[in-house]
Amino acid sequence: MAENPMLKFVVRPQSYPDKRAVNERARDFAEISNSFAPAGAEDQAARCSQCGVPYCSVHCPLHNHIPDWLRLTAEGRLREAYELSNMTSTMPEICGRICPQDRLCEGNCVIEFSGHGAVTIGSVEKFITDTAWKEGWVEPVQVGAPTGFSIGIIGAGPGGLTAAEYLRMAGHEVHIYDRYDRAGGLLTYGIPGFKLEKHIVMRRVQRLEEAGIHFHLGFEVGKDATLAELRQKHEAVLIATGVYKARDMKMPGVGTKGVVKALDFLTASNKAGFGDAVPEHEDGSLLATGKDVVVIGGGDTAMDCVRTSVRQGARSVRCLYRRDRENMPGSQREVQNAEEEGVEFVWLSAPIAFEGTEHVTGVKLTRMRLGQPDASGRRAPEPDPGSEASIPADLVIKALGFDPEELPTMFGEPSLAVTRWGTLRVDHRSMMTSIDGVFAAGDIVRGASLVVWAIRDGRDVVDHIQSYLTAKATTRSRVTA
Repeated sequence: MAENPMLKFVVRPQSYPDKRAVNERARDFAEISNSFAPAGAEDQAARCSQCGVPYCSVHCPLHNHIPDWLRLTAEGRLREAYELSNMTSTMPEICGRICPQDRLCEGNCVIEFSGHGAVTIGSVEKFITDTAWKEGWVEPVQVGAPTGFSIGIIGAGPGGLTAAEYLRMAGHEVHIYDRYDRAGGLLTYGIPGFKLEKHIVMRRVQRLEEAGIHFHLGFEVGKDATLAELRQKHEAVLIATGVYKARDMKMPGVGTKGVVKALDFLTASNKAGFGDAVPEHEDGSLLATGKDVVVIGGGDTAMDCVRTSVRQGARSVRCLYRRDRENMPGSQREVQNAEEEGVEFVWLSAPIAFEGTEHVTGVKLTRMRLGQPDASGRRAPEPDPGSEASIPADLVIKALGFDPEELPTMFGEPSLAVTRWGTLRVDHRSMMTSIDGVFAAGDIVRGASLVVWAIRDGRDVVDHIQSYLTAKATTRSRVTA
């Protein structure tokens, strides 16, 4: 009888692909670790317990068939593993790189609960699809027979790209409109290369272009065309813009030169990575080189900013967060990576003023203490009286999260309903907005969230658009009969 390749978690330890040495990786924007070697991926996949209730899949927004493709990987059946992972996700190698697995699949792995350490699912997922690209297993999009319907998608981020792929597979003509000069949204301009190298995103975009999807880049809805004009061109419109308005703070000195927004800083860095001319790097306004940098916030965007600052050659990098390490929203793995690269975390601290007149020179802060739990269940931070102090800074980066932009004003469509949080109001049974034939998906509906949720929403909205178009076609048939 052949040996069961699975259930090796007792004798095989949890492992990740080796990271590059800190003094090497902190000088460039390449990913900090390579993919598993085949033997390493098979070993790690073989640790899966193949439990009866796969909590890893339950807690994956895409409900990926994780135990199944882990088993196929352990058996060396990589092509089948890829095909299975590709059934539920349009971007498995991207999710494998940037999903916070410690909060999702791996954090809910049964053998993690048993004390043996979770299967490193994300690294195996990355390995499977990287191998598929290398071996030529990633096939062109299978375009369906033409339906005669045209769909307009506003936003070329993960939600919009996912919906575009499935709609094109259904045979529809698909047009994507995006304000940036490259597709990908935050995958392209918000996430640094050391987490997601840009050729990984661009080859996905190229695959969609080769499928006949039309990209209209540098196109701003509300200026280059109104939403009403797009509705005239397409039978259905999907709004998948994400949320890009930076949350701000009110305190003395917040408008001082040198106090900047996280997305501006990251976008400038990513543009430079593409080889673009970046005036804000030339004049130093969005460049950390030689500066004392303070980043305010505790989420994944803050981690991106501190680690980017290190790579740009900052003199010092500090991260201020008002709660403690255990209560921060960002990935603990990212905190560890940042600490290894020389970032100093100043826990339980919050800014109360920015110092300097012509240019920021420091951050005045107060120490915090944790009080009673708030509505989120986390203990609320409270100022600790008499604990004020100042730290030097000549670049302060605000990484406090994102809110929706000014809809409906931005699109020139006053009948587009929004919630009290500024997100688009939809009928959750149909994912349709207040305007007939206009759908919405992703962060513009749910608020700032994870890439994997945008992919899930982009996948789900396609079924609703299909139902709408089917009803529309039926109505047309009756009229012409």
